[in-house]
This record gives sequence, C-alpha cells and structure tokens, in this order.
Amino acid sequence: MAHQTDKQHPIVPREKLDFGFDDSIPKHWFGGDPFRTRFFDAMSLIFPPGEKFFMVTVRDYRDQVTDPKLLQDIKDFNRQEAQHSMVHNQYNELLRKQGMPVDELIGWLDNLLFTKYRSRFSRQYTLAITGALEHLTALGAHAMFDERDILGEAHPKVRALYAWHAIEEVEHKGVAYDVMIDYAKVGYLKRVTALVHATVMFPRVIFKFANRMLKEDGFSFWERVKLNIKGIHWLLKPGGFLWPTHKHYAQYYKPGYHPWQEADQPGYEEWLAGFNRHRDPIEASEMARAAMLR
Repeated sequence: MAHQTDKQHPIVPREKLDFGFDDSIPKHWFGGDPFRTRFFDAMSLIFPPGEKFFMVTVRDYRDQVTDPKLLQDIKDFNRQEAQHSMVHNQYNELLRKQGMPVDELIGWLDNLLFTKYRSRFSRQYTLAITGALEHLTALGAHAMFDERDILGEAHPKVRALYAWHAIEEVEHKGVAYDVMIDYAKVGYLKRVTALVHATVMFPRVIFKFANRMLKEDGFSFWERVKLNIKGIHWLLKPGGFLWPTHKHYAQYYKPGYHPWQEADQPGYEEWLAGFNRHRDPIEASEMARAAMLR
C-alpha cells in the first residue's frame, strides 16, 4: 500500500527544461571556491549512474506492485530520474570541456553499482541502498532552502539546476521506500544497515570525484589537503551546509519510519509558484531564494 499523507507532494515530471549551460559559467562557479565547486560537480557526475541504479532497483519489484497509485508514482519517479540524468549529463559536458575526466569517473561508479553491487548483494539489499540514498539526497534538498542562503554565491544557472533537482527529490522521496517495505519486504535491520553503508559510501565517492577534479585543476597534494580541510569545515560547522540535516538523518533509524513523516520542504511552494509562471527553472530558483531571505 502506498502511504499518502498531508505532507506528500505530487510527483510532477518536468521535461524540456532549459538551464542555458554555456561558457558564461566560470570554472569555479561557486563564489570562486574550488572545493565547493568541485564538491557539487562531483554530485553532478554521480547522479546519472546513481539515478539509473535507483530506477533499476525499483524495476526489480515493479511487476509485483498492485497498488494503482504506487504504479503511477513509479512511472513518474522514473520520468523525473531520467530527466535528472539528462540535464546533469548536459552540465557534465561543460566539465568535459574543462578537461575533467568525466567518462573515467562515471565509468568507475557504473562498475561499482552495476557490476560489484548487483553481483554481490541481493535485490532486496540493492533496493535498500536506493532507499537510503534517496533519504540522503532529500536531506541535501532540505539544506539548500532556508535563510542561510547556502548557494547564495553559486552561479544562478547552476543554483537553478540544484534547486530543481532538490524539489523533485522531495516529491518522489517515498516511492522507492514504499516498494522496499511493501513489496521487497525489507526489514528494519536491513534497512538501517543499508543507510550505514550509504552514509559511508556516498561521501567517499563525492570526495574521490571532487579531489580527482581538483587534481586536474592543477592543485598539488598539499593544496588539495588544505582545500579539503576548509571545505569539510564549511560542510560540518554550526550553520554549515550539512548542519540542519542531522535531526532529519537520524529519523531513518526509527522503527516505523516513513519519509512522509518529515516536515514540509522549505521553499517548495515558492519554487512551484515561480516555475508555474513561465516554466523557467532559473526564475523559480530565484523566487524560492528570495522568499527564504525575506
């Protein structure tokens, strides 16, 4: 059974969006900060293979799903994830032009997810990994929209990319979870074990990719160490990027947890109002940001 609640947002695939990715975006587009830029660039590289993995692990159980609403949710989830992959691949072309090893890094992650994980772990567990990673990405979405203006120094086009992605992650954050609990019958221990696994694996991959790109940028080993120390402080310090997420993160460990028990997404209604004006994701991002700063 699907778990409808008052806090659930409809899943709306938004296609044929134009973010205008071009050479107007500087190499270090996040306020000139190399670490912050490459941290988010690493996520852009991770998303296409990661979202393919999400779709495949849900597809393993789709034929068992009988609930009409959940079947529609799975269809819309797949359409959203496919769009995310497509748009991040468009952005990743900019990274290729900068000389970043895009294919090398994406190939490494493809091998990890589809060769190692899919051969080593059960279909139940790989779906549990998806549920855990969807939780982590939804946490990131919550961190992007508040009065701290965490992406305030980012280039507007890239800020819009992550705002749109965050909004849609929140819309479909319960889909894989419902399939995992109701049809794959993943129990509590396997569910939380997968979150521990994902909590270690996800930042490990981000830092691996970010530092590979910083090396291509020409930073020496010790320069990269200094950038990482400063960047980790930015992530974890009081008021830092990840600071407001720890309480939401811990909720996943509660027996009986469901993603729609979480609070509403800050900025969601403002982003939606902005997007519905002209279907312009950049306008929507800036309207949501302005609303948070009032």
